Amino acid sequence: MTHIVITGVAQGLGRALTDQFIRLGHTVYGCDVQGAAIAQLTAEYPAPHHFACVEVTQATQVQQWATTVLAIAPAPDLLINNAGTMPPLAPFWEVPAADFDRTLDINVKGVANVIRAFAPAMVAQQRGAIVTVSAKWGRQGAAKASPFCTSKWAIEGLTQSLAQELPPGMAAVTFAPGAVHTHALEVVHGVEKAATYLAPAEWAAHAAPFLLTIGAGHNGQALTLPSVA
Repeated sequence: MTHIVITGVAQGLGRALTDQFIRLGHTVYGCDVQGAAIAQLTAEYPAPHHFACVEVTQATQVQQWATTVLAIAPAPDLLINNAGTMPPLAPFWEVPAADFDRTLDINVKGVANVIRAFAPAMVAQQRGAIVTVSAKWGRQGAAKASPFCTSKWAIEGLTQSLAQELPPGMAAVTFAPGAVHTHALEVVHGVEKAATYLAPAEWAAHAAPFLLTIGAGHNGQALTLPSVA
């Protein structure tokens, strides 16, 4: 049994991974900002699983959540930074400052807060993988997506540095999930076209086993889910 911490579990990839990991017999400790979804998950998946309403941009909330999780569970075997946002597409000079800031707050600072809260326990055990969800647009630019690209390029750099700091036995990687029907894809392509892509549950059936294979030998890599089309 693997102990898995994952952010952004209310919907999309996070919810699909949560369902699949639990189906495979692993224990999940998840968070999201959507309280109603957290209540539903808690009812559906009682202890030993644990779900909490947390705003990842708030370092104090994240630290309190980590303290709670680490009081009832060992250091995670797998930490997945999944929570993220995709603002509306627009040329950079038309992007409101608030949208740009919010994207970086969630996609970069939120990731940093979670790693900062859980990494010490993982480092002390000298084991575990830290996986941060990236994207193709974290490895190349894209017109009208500068806030999102900026945030994903940032976590690629963060991960490269973190990988060099971890002790033997651990790994820090980024993970590009591919094209999946999520809210972010609806922002990019529109609802109708996004619906033609792989559904999150179908994607997770392939992604969860792949994520469970990540180990020390992958440290520092920019991973992409092999095609499941």
